[in-house]
Amino acid sequence: MTRVIAGRLRGRRIHAPKGSGTRPTSDRAREALFSALVARGAVDGARVLDLYAGSGALGIEAVSRGATGAVLVDHDRGAVGAMRRSLAELDLTEGEVRVQARAVDAYLRGEASPVDLVFLDPPYPLTEEALADNLAALADGWLADGALVVVERSVRSPEPRWPAGLEPVLDRRYGEARIWVAEHVP
Repeated sequence: MTRVIAGRLRGRRIHAPKGSGTRPTSDRAREALFSALVARGAVDGARVLDLYAGSGALGIEAVSRGATGAVLVDHDRGAVGAMRRSLAELDLTEGEVRVQARAVDAYLRGEASPVDLVFLDPPYPLTEEALADNLAALADGWLADGALVVVERSVRSPEPRWPAGLEPVLDRRYGEARIWVAEHVP
């Protein structure tokens, strides 16, 4: 079971989709990641985009810790249903957290609205080329100055191919997961 770690929703349950291959970020990794993000002042007041959201745990955690809002994007029906169930039980409004039932690449081809913090936790089988395309699309109008982009992959995955304007600032391992953070420097 996944729970919100800190903030106003601390200890509250987040539903994970069943049978979709979703692997929520571990509590340990989420706690360490958010400690680093909070230390950088990247969460409070942030506009958040959670791509390949799965359970929505990262976006929900950000809102619990003071982000002004989050958009959770996933195309899997089970994931979308689980996120909507969590949001209803957590009493999070559409103004705080919105769910977009769309493929990430299709969503990123839409009208860009600059965000301050982006989470990409794609399925491990996603190709490095597809991830690079997602990152390039983000760098093309989706990121506010100084925005942070967080990528979670398998420890066996190579470092993402960061497009121009995204500078790596953090690289950590947590069990089978590896997390990279890059800053948007236009």
